[in-house]
Amino acid sequence: MQIPNQAVSLRIFIGESDHYDGKPLYEAIVLAARERHLAGATVLRGPMGFGKSSRLHTAKILRLSEDLPLLIEIVDSEDNVNAFLPILDDMMSSGLITLEKVQVLQYGTKAAS
Repeated sequence: MQIPNQAVSLRIFIGESDHYDGKPLYEAIVLAARERHLAGATVLRGPMGFGKSSRLHTAKILRLSEDLPLLIEIVDSEDNVNAFLPILDDMMSSGLITLEKVQVLQYGTKAAS
């Protein structure tokens, strides 16, 4: 699989406690992206954040949160990401989704010289 040099980055901001169809939402999104042969997906866990409600989510010892912020990032061609957006829309009831154009410099491993 190859990604074009001009691609898009899909960023999905959700909470750790969000679920879809009986499983964690982040897991459902990554598996759906994999099933649709998107180039890849990464889930990052944030130690602190807040969203539309301004409720603070933090991993500090004195206030251990079970709903830390998560970021799922997917980079692929604009066509592939646009085809995935309706699926994502069906899975999410809250959160933030952003798209931005990116230039892909490397994808995968380089051939030995």
